Amino acid sequence: MASTPPAHRARIEALATGLNSAGIHLVRRLRQADVALGITPSRLSALSVVVFGGPSTLAALAAAEQVTPPTMTRLVAALEADGLVTRRPDPTDRRAITIEATAKGRRVMERGRGLRVERLIEQLEGLAPRDLDTLERAVEVLRRLEE
Repeated sequence: MASTPPAHRARIEALATGLNSAGIHLVRRLRQADVALGITPSRLSALSVVVFGGPSTLAALAAAEQVTPPTMTRLVAALEADGLVTRRPDPTDRRAITIEATAKGRRVMERGRGLRVERLIEQLEGLAPRDLDTLERAVEVLRRLEE
């Protein structure tokens, strides 16, 4: 396999650095909208996995959120106390429990998504059509990278 030419590698590194920085700053700005939901970022993140990914075992949820099972147990307990998730025995493993979003939990996540999207819309409305075209193509490329 041929090695990457240094100039191409430098370009890729600069792009990766820029994407990393832009992504972090974008997420930070969007998280400001989440304050209105009254839920900590870690709880909101776990709830998001359950709402948009479907019911999950505690172990799978901990893995998805990259936290330890005891940490996830505490997060789920808080979400359950707030009426955002329920626990039920896993039908395939008697030792495991399945975490499922409640209707209230789904409403909270939909509201949060709406607030973040609205914030993005406000920012995008000021862009020129050419910039919007560029961002549409960028989203397509980023989705391919997810795969």
